[in-house]
Amino acid sequence: MRIRTGIGYDSHRFEEGRPLILGGTLIPSDRGLKGHSDADVLIHAIVDALLGAAGEGDIGCHFPDTDPVYEGIASTLLLQKTVEIIYSCGYSIGNIDSTLICEHPKIQPYIAAIKNIIAACCGIPLSDVSVKAKTNEGMGWIGRGKGIAALAIATLEMDQNNQSI
Repeated sequence: MRIRTGIGYDSHRFEEGRPLILGGTLIPSDRGLKGHSDADVLIHAIVDALLGAAGEGDIGCHFPDTDPVYEGIASTLLLQKTVEIIYSCGYSIGNIDSTLICEHPKIQPYIAAIKNIIAACCGIPLSDVSVKAKTNEGMGWIGRGKGIAALAIATLEMDQNNQSI
């Protein structure tokens, strides 16, 4: 079996008047994240991890923020398109582990819903998705409540005969 691993990172600033979407889930908040799409920082990090593991570049290569087609798009659709790319390369997803970093709002009450959406978009068991939330202990721009960052790692698998499993 061939195993590949990719790392993803993304960050977005808060912006008034936008909904806060994290992991495809609407999170009650007085502000959302600024971005060309729905600015789902968690999904963007996961997309980068998956594409990186497959050696397929990053989110900007496939879904550029200069293309009006992607303006306001739900990042869950970008994740689904990424999964299609991964499968077309002969890989299947082994697991996804991710971390949201923010001071506010508290994410813990929404983690189960977020995991369900990610698993559904990727077509993988819920047990293969991990989502954690951490604060930045008041340090830096995240600690001052200016935005949210996310990290993700993804493992892809391919059997010896170049067939996804």
